[in-house]
Amino acid sequence: MPLPLNDRQFAFWKLRRTGLPNVQIADRFRISRQAVSKALLAMDRKVEETLINMAQANQIEVERLNAGVGVLFGRSIPFDAAAIVFVSADHGVQVWYEHEGDCGACPRYTRCIELLWGYADELGITLEKTDDPTQLADELFAKLREVV
Repeated sequence: MPLPLNDRQFAFWKLRRTGLPNVQIADRFRISRQAVSKALLAMDRKVEETLINMAQANQIEVERLNAGVGVLFGRSIPFDAAAIVFVSADHGVQVWYEHEGDCGACPRYTRCIELLWGYADELGITLEKTDDPTQLADELFAKLREVV
């Protein structure tokens, strides 16, 4: 089931993920707190289902999951590597496998850098400046594990 990234429920979920309380979300949209709470419960179920489905599709054993943040930590069975499934408002649902790579020679270098910096910005996570996506991912997901 694809996540409704342009849906109002998703907008509420993104705002809550940044730390905005339900009451302020309700005020911003001129609706009741109860409506926001109900929408967020529904969105959390959709996010959780999406993360689990993506993990299953990629043969990732689930270790930890936080639907409110939109992240699942697990282990890839076929690759025998740590794996992270996450929801990015700008990039949709993504899977990242921890690995050591030759990022400078990779044609996806720019996409990886943009994805990681963008996701860190969405979550308000400050990262050290680096031009190595592998190091950037290690730092980002280590900090995210502390939160989840």
